[in-house]
Amino acid sequence: MEPLLRWVIDVRRLAAIDLWGLHGRRLRRRLITLEFAIGIVLPMVLGSVCLTARAPVTRVIGAWLVGIALNYVPLAFHAFRLSRRGALEAELAGVDARTELRRYSRRQFVIAIPLVLLVMSFLRPPRP
Repeated sequence: MEPLLRWVIDVRRLAAIDLWGLHGRRLRRRLITLEFAIGIVLPMVLGSVCLTARAPVTRVIGAWLVGIALNYVPLAFHAFRLSRRGALEAELAGVDARTELRRYSRRQFVIAIPLVLLVMSFLRPPRP
C-alpha cells in the first residue's frame, strides 16, 4: 500500500496552495473558492441533464461530468475550512509556495478523472 500512497495527492494541500497562489491575496482566495463551488454545480447540472438523454454516449459524458463535479467537493470543503482567519497561513507555514505551486500544477490533471480526488481525500489521514 505504501507505493500507492506516493501517488496520492494531499487534497487539503492542493486546495491550500491553490487558494494562496504566490502572494496569498484575498481576492484570489475568493475567486478560487468560487471556482470550486462552480466546479461542483455546473458539471453536476450538465451531467444530470446528459444522464437523462437516450444516447448512450451522452449518458457516458453525463456520468463523467458528475464524477468531475464530485472531485470538486473535497476541494470546496477544504477551501471553506481554510477560509477561517489564520487557517490558510497555518496550513502553509514554512512551505515554499512557488515550489508547491509548480508541483501541484503538474498534478492537477487528475481533476478530469472522475472521483479520483474524492477517493484521494479519504486515503490521507486528516491533519489537525
